[in-house]
Amino acid sequence: MEEPDLFLSGVSGVTGEPLVRAGDLPPLRVLHQENRENKGLINWLARRLASLASPHWGLPLEVNPLNPAQAGWAVVFHEAEAEPVRRALAPLIEHREHSLGSGRLRILDYRSGEEWRSWLARHGTEPGSVLPDRVPYYVLLAGSPALIPFDFQSMLAVEYAVGRLSFDQPEDYGRYAESVSAYETAATVPNSRQAVIFGTCHPGDRATEILADHLTAPLADGFVERWGFAGRKLLGSAATRANLGDVFSPPPGELPPALLFTATHGMGFPAGHAAQQAAQGALLCQDWTGRGTIGSSQYFAAADLPDDARLHGLISFHFACYGAGTPDRDAFLHVPGAPPPVIAAEPFVARLPQRLLSHPRGGALAVIGHVDRAWGYSVVGSDRQSHRLPFENTLGALLQGWPVGHAVRDFRQRFAALSASLSERLERQGFGAEVPEQELRRLWTERNDARNYAVLGDPAARLRIDALPEKNAVRMHK
Repeated sequence: MEEPDLFLSGVSGVTGEPLVRAGDLPPLRVLHQENRENKGLINWLARRLASLASPHWGLPLEVNPLNPAQAGWAVVFHEAEAEPVRRALAPLIEHREHSLGSGRLRILDYRSGEEWRSWLARHGTEPGSVLPDRVPYYVLLAGSPALIPFDFQSMLAVEYAVGRLSFDQPEDYGRYAESVSAYETAATVPNSRQAVIFGTCHPGDRATEILADHLTAPLADGFVERWGFAGRKLLGSAATRANLGDVFSPPPGELPPALLFTATHGMGFPAGHAAQQAAQGALLCQDWTGRGTIGSSQYFAAADLPDDARLHGLISFHFACYGAGTPDRDAFLHVPGAPPPVIAAEPFVARLPQRLLSHPRGGALAVIGHVDRAWGYSVVGSDRQSHRLPFENTLGALLQGWPVGHAVRDFRQRFAALSASLSERLERQGFGAEVPEQELRRLWTERNDARNYAVLGDPAARLRIDALPEKNAVRMHK
């Protein structure tokens, strides 16, 4: 098998070619230098691994992390956030205060340029001490990553259950707030006890072949049924744009699913391109005819989600490059002595999850996705073994009704575990042992890839599994 980090690099919305090729990978000395510069952080993550693996996730022993009423909930606004955004989220804040009690809810601020450690210190705590009466475990960041950076989110999420809302218009925050409140308080829910697995497999495209062999096909083979859900498979030839649209807009009389998992290429566009904001991270479907060809009819973007779609109460997990968002600078590909290449004018959340979360007929509860590129190491590691367990544990936790921010804990734990491995190798190298540079490069990329999974939406949102009706008719596709 070829090195997996050469795959799953997304597809250019301009050329139809892979976004990253083998020749684009950075020199080993660049990654080695960055490993050295970040050694203190890497060592701290290694020390945190034991508490992250504990049932209480570093919280006080009497606090159940699955219970936001004990673990607490906070919303964080940038200090300069516009008043209309704050007002728009008021219904969600009031709903959380009513359900949790005022003693476990806090409204916190973020100041420009703060990194996570200084932010925690300003709010009365420090890394390694999750104190819900100071900084609650469930943290919702409200605002653009240009104001509250993605890096802050990813590092805070090592110890906290973190989600983000970022919309272009204040009314979209309001739609999401009303939607979540309505879902959690209604007598019935609008979904069925069904989960959909959607995965492309393009002949000759090693990236999607790896996804099909090591991720989507195994997940579709009885996994969701183990948790009492009906499964719908949209794999290979069935993973079309039309069928994905049908998931969001089921026929009259048929309830939509509660969970959707997609695995495919994400679309990428160069900085300044007219389609970047609208279609970056859009999901490439089986309609793609192969390298060198591309068109908007071959991928599913925010514009393809109609106003009459029915997706209220959905949790969707998109494994795709830029599926959750795009940073402004390239964290992977740059050369010595030069700043990282510009990916976008400013960092932004992908438009498709924005549309899903703020849909006018009631939005999704949450979208899990990847910030920046998604690398092959997420699925097949440098040890050439399948790394499906974090996906299985996350999806299984969601199907058990866990809050989405805690359900993704395996990815955070994996980030810390890979940091521990990297720390051990750097220490050996510091003692004069020979550690192959290629091994450091693979481990560095694998670690950073695990860091970049993100929750969009309220991290305390969860499926109401006790209220979900059974699926009467499940259409299976092969």
